[in-house]
Amino acid sequence: MILIAGAGIGGLTLAVALKRRGVPVTILEREPEIRPAGAGLALSPNAMVALGHLGVAESVERAGALIAKSAILDSTGRTLGAEFDVGQLAKELGAPIVALHRARLHEVLLGAAGPGIVRTGVSVVRYECAENHVTVVCSDGTRMQGDLLVGADGLRSAIRAQLIGDGDPDYAGYTSWRGVTPAGAVPTPARMSESWGRGERFGIVGIGFDQIYWFAVANAPRGGRDQDVKRELLARFGDWHSPIAALIERTPDAAILRTDISDRRPVTRWHERRVVLLGDAAHPMTPNMGQGAGQAIEDAAVLDRCLATDTIDAALRRYETLRVARANSIVRGSRTLGALGQLQHPLAVWIRDAALKLIPASVGLRQARKLMRFPP
Repeated sequence: MILIAGAGIGGLTLAVALKRRGVPVTILEREPEIRPAGAGLALSPNAMVALGHLGVAESVERAGALIAKSAILDSTGRTLGAEFDVGQLAKELGAPIVALHRARLHEVLLGAAGPGIVRTGVSVVRYECAENHVTVVCSDGTRMQGDLLVGADGLRSAIRAQLIGDGDPDYAGYTSWRGVTPAGAVPTPARMSESWGRGERFGIVGIGFDQIYWFAVANAPRGGRDQDVKRELLARFGDWHSPIAALIERTPDAAILRTDISDRRPVTRWHERRVVLLGDAAHPMTPNMGQGAGQAIEDAAVLDRCLATDTIDAALRRYETLRVARANSIVRGSRTLGALGQLQHPLAVWIRDAALKLIPASVGLRQARKLMRFPP
């Protein structure tokens, strides 16, 4: 029996992979019920190739929209550098870029995992390692024994806290707002875009079903709250290019989520004996490279592959060898890109924008190929 802490994207992907091989698995999820939540995300070809190996890529494609083009803009809507033909890149890499509502991805994975795998309202409080098994102590007082415990319990992972003990996450210095427009509220733009200003950014992604996922980012103190979220956002972004104001205005207040952005310093040890970390529990990253979900999916695919061919001890060592360097490089790259996007001083912003216009499209495509290829 393999025990997984957390029924997020990484935990569910691993459960789907294990189920395909007939491995008994139980997911312990702290939320009292599995319900649609979150906003949108984009899965790059690396994630889609991994999902294809698990037989769910087509279902994921049907749950969202294929992305053909993307661009970085300024606040007036002018392109900063080249527009990327990501549709052509997807053909080269053997899988598309799919944007979809996070809740729809969750539903696809939950359906593929099957009934009876997730126990809700139960979280892992701590674990006890033995030579050939692990025992978890749950929040409801029960104890469960398994051959392996996978900590897929996110940014504030209880499993990581016991295994590594590195304290609270690191605040990146900026906060985010995320929303999804009701179907048909705003015409879907022809491309995915992210617009950069001074200490602020705004992203727009069509996610299918006539819905648009948008996100806003701004430098701000940790722990901020909005008295009137739309007034706050329109004060920041209302005079930016179309359709930004319309996206904010036509998204219900209750559907706008505010989240401070955090990550952790990369570590090179993700396991001890029969306990291993996966996804945000192993390598939480800022969302600037759009790889949080994709790297959790890669983790799950690689961990399953290692478990299928090696003893558990050998599998966990091989999993680290295959995954740590790649995931940690993306953590660092995301942090650097975020710092660049959040520059606030007028001169620094002018230099940044001028430099972006000088970068050839071939350079961006070369970096994207490296990032989006799986296996790398």
